Amino acid sequence: MNPFLRYRQRLDSYSHVIANGLTDEWFVEQVEALDAAVAGVEGHGFEETPVIDGAALAGAAGLDIDLFIKTEPHNVGGSHKARHLFGVALHLLAHEALGAPRQENLAIASCGNAALGAAVVAAAMKRNLQVFVPVWADESVITRLDELGADINRCERQPGETGDPCYNRFSEAVDGGSGAFSVQGTDTPSAFDGGRTLGWELAEQVPDLDAIYIQVGGGALATAVSLALPDVRLHPVQAEGAAPLRRAWDKMAPEFDFSKAEAQPDDYMTAWDDPQSFATGILDDITYDWIPLLKQTRATGGEPIVAPESVIVDAYNLAHTHTGVPVCSTGTAGFAGLIHQPPSGRERVAVLFTGLDRE
Repeated sequence: MNPFLRYRQRLDSYSHVIANGLTDEWFVEQVEALDAAVAGVEGHGFEETPVIDGAALAGAAGLDIDLFIKTEPHNVGGSHKARHLFGVALHLLAHEALGAPRQENLAIASCGNAALGAAVVAAAMKRNLQVFVPVWADESVITRLDELGADINRCERQPGETGDPCYNRFSEAVDGGSGAFSVQGTDTPSAFDGGRTLGWELAEQVPDLDAIYIQVGGGALATAVSLALPDVRLHPVQAEGAAPLRRAWDKMAPEFDFSKAEAQPDDYMTAWDDPQSFATGILDDITYDWIPLLKQTRATGGEPIVAPESVIVDAYNLAHTHTGVPVCSTGTAGFAGLIHQPPSGRERVAVLFTGLDRE
């Protein structure tokens, strides 16, 4: 069943609809129509994604745990990102139905997968989409974006410029009137809504989880999933070549005064110089959703993990050898964090294999 139908009464977009006089029937019709349009673009719509037994993978990595792997590479757009963006689209449709002007022009900054997810959903909505991608973006991604009708902008860092050039150009587009159609909660707060469907599915598929290790770039995925799994210990994982989240965590310790962090964010979260990793999809200069993410990490008793580059590579190779999941290096980075810093006892642990390997 489509997760946006199954879990609709938990979605913020649904609550907004009902609170403002629209009906359950209206919401169901919108989900069904948009999902059918997505299927017309992508060949299939949204369905529950599987969890596979990770015993063989855990054994190969020397982990004495019960491992479960939630797999997203065959989801719409080849990753979890379209879940976020379908949720954003439902918010947009709801606000427009309640009187907001129609937003024809949308924009997103992305290394690749988020742009693909956005392009599929935007095409299904028949909206224009500007995508801002790095100069090194995968050519197969660029080809598919072009097929989907996206306005592709390759972004090169300018002399003296700080922060991600893709994000900077995206911000300029939004300032110019485009709607933020993003997986970053800082720019698109509704991005968490659809992402939570992944966590709700996982909770039903694997009851009584102890911990979850999730790769982090901008931070929306780990934040959304943890919001859906508030009793599961969260370990956000970054690569040693791009770890602004752990740096912010260390600056906050031991007080973890989130009120101060919200008032003075630049004292804690700063842009990472020259992000580099085999896991290219988590090379965000900034962990945009770092405050809600660290709140969830702290509340669940977890901590951020920085995986060495050699372990990032090992995790990818082990996943391809011991599972049948065609997952990319970014999608196995959470597993790298688990290898590098496993739990001290035997626990029920989940990782997310999130992106399709396009090599």
